[in-house]
Amino acid sequence: MSFPGLRPWMRRSIVDAMNGIFRTIIAASCGFGLAHVATAATPPEQPLTGPGGREIAHAQVIVHSYGSGSRAYWLFEPSQPMPNEAPLIVFNHGWAAMDPGLYMAWIDHLVERGNIVVYPVYQDNLLTAAKDFTADAIVAVKDAIRRLQSEPGHVQPRLDRFAIVGHSMGGDVSANMAALWHTEGLPFPRAVMCVEPGKSWGQPAWLDIELADLSKVPARTLLLTVAGDDDHIVRDIDAKRIFIESTQVPAANKDYITLVSDDHGRPALHADHMAPLAWAQMPGMDHRAASDSPGHKGGERPPANHDMPDFTDTAESVNALDYYGTWKLFDGLTDAAFFGTNRKYALGDTPEQRFMGVWSDGVPVKQLKVTDRP
Repeated sequence: MSFPGLRPWMRRSIVDAMNGIFRTIIAASCGFGLAHVATAATPPEQPLTGPGGREIAHAQVIVHSYGSGSRAYWLFEPSQPMPNEAPLIVFNHGWAAMDPGLYMAWIDHLVERGNIVVYPVYQDNLLTAAKDFTADAIVAVKDAIRRLQSEPGHVQPRLDRFAIVGHSMGGDVSANMAALWHTEGLPFPRAVMCVEPGKSWGQPAWLDIELADLSKVPARTLLLTVAGDDDHIVRDIDAKRIFIESTQVPAANKDYITLVSDDHGRPALHADHMAPLAWAQMPGMDHRAASDSPGHKGGERPPANHDMPDFTDTAESVNALDYYGTWKLFDGLTDAAFFGTNRKYALGDTPEQRFMGVWSDGVPVKQLKVTDRP
C-alpha cells in the first residue's frame, strides 16, 4: 500500500494505524466465531419415558450366537429380571454389517424394553449373493424360534407378538419376510419397519436383491417405510416401492416417512444412509454352536470376518434421529401392534409422530415428513 505525496514518517503512521484497525477487526471476528461455537445449540437428549425413551424394564441383555456361515444368527434376550415370555423381533442388518455391534445401542434398547431380538447374519462374507439373503435369513429365524421353544434357559417367544425391522439391505429382507411369512412358515408379522431399504436396482447385478410379491403383505400388518433426505446410497427408490406395492395394507395401517437433516446446532443431524447405525460395545456374550454347525467351538466368539468393512469410524453417534426417529417409530409401531398403545407415535401423521425434540436453545428440530402418497 502506498501514499504518494506524503513524507515517510507520515506514511508509516498511517500504515501502523490501519494495521491496528485490521488487527482489531480480525480479533473481534475471531472472538465472535469462538463465542458462536461456544454457544451453538446442542441436540436433544433421549427422552426419559415413552417410545424411544430411556426407561427400561430389564437391566441386562443376554447374548448367544448360533450356527455358522450365512445361516448363523445372534439371539438377544432380556434379563434382570428374566421374563417367562416376550415378544419376538427380527432385526435385519445392512449389507456387510454382519457384526451386530454396529446396531448394538438400538438392539439393547429393544431388549431392555422387554423383547427378544433375533439378528440373522445371512452373509457368510462379502461375496454372498444377494439373491440368497432372504432365504438364509428365514432359515435362521425359524431355527431361532425352534431353539427358544425347545432349549432350556431361554425366554419363551410370544409368536403372536412378532415384528420385523431392517436397515438398508435388511429393509428389503424385512419386506420379503412380511410377504413370504405364510408360505415360509413364519409367525404372522404384526409390525414391519423398513429403514432406508435397498437395493433392488442398479449395478452390480449380483448385489441387487429381488423384492417378493409385496401384495401378499397382510392387511393387518402395521407398516412403515423410512427414507433419509440425505441418503445418496439407496435413495428412496425401494422405500417407495415397498410402501406402494404393499397393496393389501390400508392407508390407515401404513405411512411413508422421511427423516430430515438439521444443521441448526452442533453436532448437526445428518439423515444419511449411516444414520440408523447405532454402534455400541457388545455386552458379555455366551457363544454356543448349534449341534449341526461344527464350525465354531462352544464358549468362543465367532472368528472376526476380515472381509467385512469397519463401519465404526463412519457410524454416527446415537442422537435425535434415533431417539425421536427410528427408535420412537418402531417402539410406537410394536406397542400398537402388540398392546394397542402408543399408535400416535408411529402412525397417522400426528404431532407425536412428527416431533423430533428441541435443540438446547429451544428451537424445534426439523420434523419428520409423513405421507400416504410418496
